[in-house]
Amino acid sequence: MASRISGIGGIFFRSKNQEALADWYEKHFGINSMKTGYIWDQEAGPTVFSPFAQNTDYFGNDQQQFMLNFRVNNLDELLALLREEGVKIDEKTQNESYGKFAWVYDPEGNKIELWEPLNPED
Repeated sequence: MASRISGIGGIFFRSKNQEALADWYEKHFGINSMKTGYIWDQEAGPTVFSPFAQNTDYFGNDQQQFMLNFRVNNLDELLALLREEGVKIDEKTQNESYGKFAWVYDPEGNKIELWEPLNPED
C-alpha cells in the first residue's frame, strides 16, 4: 500500500506570547518564524511518532501536552552554543544504541528533546 502521508507538515501549539516564542525558536534552533516566511526546510531523516501515557513524567510536567524532538547533527556542539546563549539545559544526557539525547527548555518552560541519531557508518 502506498504511503498516505510523506512526513510531518507542521507542528502547531498554543503560546502565551507567540511572536516572542517564535523568535526564540528561530534564534536558538534556526526554525523560521512568521517574520522569515514560516517554512522550515529540514533535512530528511527519521521521525518518531509516539503517543505516551497520560500520566507520563517524561515531558517534564503534567501540564505539557506535547514534546518536540529535534534531530541534530552534533549534540555536544549545539549544547555548548545553547549554554553560551543562556538557554536552560537539563544536565541529564542519555546515550542509547540509536543515538544521544539531551533536553532543553524554551522560555515558556516546554521541555524539548534533542536527538543525535547514531550514524550507521560509525
